[in-house]
Amino acid sequence: QVQLEESGGGLVQAGGSLRLSCAASGRSFSNYRMGWFRQAPGKDREFVATISWSGAVTDYADPVKGRFTISRDNAKNTVYLQMNSLKPEDTAVYYCAARIYNSDVRSTTAYYYWGQGTQVTVSS
Repeated sequence: QVQLEESGGGLVQAGGSLRLSCAASGRSFSNYRMGWFRQAPGKDREFVATISWSGAVTDYADPVKGRFTISRDNAKNTVYLQMNSLKPEDTAVYYCAARIYNSDVRSTTAYYYWGQGTQVTVSS
């Protein structure tokens, strides 16, 4: 079992920055590839970024590439999402997740453990 808890969301103006954190507890955090997803009202949950267990390999959705950075600190059992140059279209609930299934790392179906989400609102 892995428990995940996101924090760091809030209201920010367009062009601003936020740093999300996801604290993990339970089974060995460093064993898992981690991902960030987001869900806007009325839309499906979508992939944002993912990071390998070691932190050496990352991948980003095209809309956030160059603006968001995913990182992790295995000693602190935490994964981060640094979000810069935020846009109103980034407004969503952001979720972190731990992958256990050997399928597409950009798909929600690859991830089993999920946090409760944190709201990010970007005003224009």
